[in-house]
Amino acid sequence: MERRHLGRTGLRVSRLGLGTLTWGRDTGEHDAADMVKVYLEAGGNLVDTADVYADGGAEYLLGRLLDGVVPREELVIATKAGSVPDPDRRFDASRGHLLSALDASLRRLGTDYVDVWQVHAFDHATPLEETLQALDIAVASGRTRYVGVSNFCGWQLAKAAAWQLAAAGRTPLASIQMEYSLLQRGIEREVLPAALDLGVGLLPSSPLGRGVLTGKYRHGVPQDSRGASEHLAAFVEPYLDAEARGIVDAVTTAADGLAVTALHVALAWVRDRPGVVAPIVGARNAKQLSAALSVEALTLPGEICAALDDVSAPLHRYPDQDWSTL
Repeated sequence: MERRHLGRTGLRVSRLGLGTLTWGRDTGEHDAADMVKVYLEAGGNLVDTADVYADGGAEYLLGRLLDGVVPREELVIATKAGSVPDPDRRFDASRGHLLSALDASLRRLGTDYVDVWQVHAFDHATPLEETLQALDIAVASGRTRYVGVSNFCGWQLAKAAAWQLAAAGRTPLASIQMEYSLLQRGIEREVLPAALDLGVGLLPSSPLGRGVLTGKYRHGVPQDSRGASEHLAAFVEPYLDAEARGIVDAVTTAADGLAVTALHVALAWVRDRPGVVAPIVGARNAKQLSAALSVEALTLPGEICAALDDVSAPLHRYPDQDWSTL
């Protein structure tokens, strides 16, 4: 599998990442082990997780696999901290919470360091400088090699990156993880241009539109799908509307013309967008993952990309266009 640099760093990661959102809840140890083996055999090395996935269960399960199934040095492990199970405060990016959460992640993973540590979301209740200080401390202490952010809007990313670059000794942001797919192109308004300008690598989450772009929901919600899951049904539901159906139909038409699957078309589109380093792909089992990884051989023709761009284009007017032309 081709590898790309993560932002303006020397870290090279495979251009498809392996996601663990369902690990420890819908995905057990046996299936997780099979997926990691298939992923490594395909040349992948980036595994993405978070301290809140299955309430820490995903990290714990990945840690178990590091103890005998896969050598630690063969993986680039990325995890996140900052989301909290508090109905009154969804995110806590204070220095104390973040560093304690990182220590807990390392214990669950059974490792001394992670390769990429990301703030899961912007915390309006904590000064951004305090949050970023925690990233510097984590790097200086050897608990992580690189740092990034997740779910930041454009001005938040720009402010964070500028602060990190403003003084010697601070650690530049390597990555930003955001949802990005043919069904969710909102980051193209401000986040993606900022990331490109700042040299911050984009790790798209949900590149298959929460599974909807595979076409599996065209005729209803399959009983074995995320859309039927107790934990993830509400996650999928927003992408089951008429607008999404039109985009899925276009993806399916393109797939039929290329003699590939809708999954391949949707994944190849986001993988090769400007600024993208590695879409994070989730799967329930090794068979599903193998199907996704086989997209490595596919590059979409320019006319297909243009057609998909048109059918899924978000409405961007002022101030993205020159005001004098409106």
